Amino acid sequence: MAVLALAGCANDPAPNEQMRLTEQAITQAKAVGATADEMPEMKLAEDKFNRAKGNMADESYKNARMRSEQAELDARLAEAKVLTQKSEEQLNVLNTRIIRLRKQLGDAQ
Repeated sequence: MAVLALAGCANDPAPNEQMRLTEQAITQAKAVGATADEMPEMKLAEDKFNRAKGNMADESYKNARMRSEQAELDARLAEAKVLTQKSEEQLNVLNTRIIRLRKQLGDAQ
């Protein structure tokens, strides 16, 4: 019974779809401005994805899937952080404008 379980693990299918999803997540994160230089999560994503590619070449599909999934999550986190930062910057600009308008209205009265 245990031999059959081990044999099943040895024949993990190639995670082609997961690799595609990870590549897409990394591309999307870069598109919103996530860079490996500024975002440690993006560097992790790229490093893990490169290791996943190496695992694919070695036909170590279980490791490739695991690293690819981790890389996808890291890329999505980097994307979310960039979008959050941009939103906070926009909010600060709007708050500054509101303060200016209130001062102008106060001065007009």
